[in-house]
Amino acid sequence: MAANYGAHQVINGTFGELWIDSDYIGEVTGFQAKITYNKSDIYQCGEIMSGVKITSAKGAGTIKCNKINSRMINYYRLETKTGKFPVFTIISKLADPDAMGSERVKLTGVQFDEMTLADWEANKPGEESVPFTFSGFKTIDRIDAK
Repeated sequence: MAANYGAHQVINGTFGELWIDSDYIGEVTGFQAKITYNKSDIYQCGEIMSGVKITSAKGAGTIKCNKINSRMINYYRLETKTGKFPVFTIISKLADPDAMGSERVKLTGVQFDEMTLADWEANKPGEESVPFTFSGFKTIDRIDAK
């Protein structure tokens, strides 16, 4: 069976953009956000195979960036001393001009999992990988199947 799309229409991550609250993160090189579903086994009389029921879910992801400034340290630098940690909103946009549309997702209740104070190596461009969790999401734009 032949594909119903052209290879040029496969969306390219090069056209991704990211905002944390109202800050545009121009140094981003990759982004991933996932929801993991927690399931409980359900047993029924007369059935050998157990079923499953989703009982909760958790959102988590990672921001990958070129290290050009102390932005990520600045988000948490004072809060680590006070114990009051901020909650952020992230908007991800992927809009390859050759694709069949664009996709935007808004994550809410975002909290970063760790703060890297220093991580460098001789003869290697600086990079940051920032894991986070989130408690809500909303699709703003979707690329629907045609």
